[in-house]
Amino acid sequence: MDGKLRKNIKIGQEVSIVQKQHQRSGELTHGVVQRILTNSANHPHGIKVKLTSGAVGRVKRIGAI
Repeated sequence: MDGKLRKNIKIGQEVSIVQKQHQRSGELTHGVVQRILTNSANHPHGIKVKLTSGAVGRVKRIGAI
């Protein structure tokens, strides 16, 4: 699924995000969505979320790894 559309992301869902400090390397962080931070319906770089671990970043992949 597309991490650029807010409607595809639900709280409690497993996702992979890229954090701000890892944008150049593309290193992904996996976790469960605690909060959706982007208010708009879509974003070209991915919807920004906060994971239960506290990590904040933009969704690159949705679903289990």
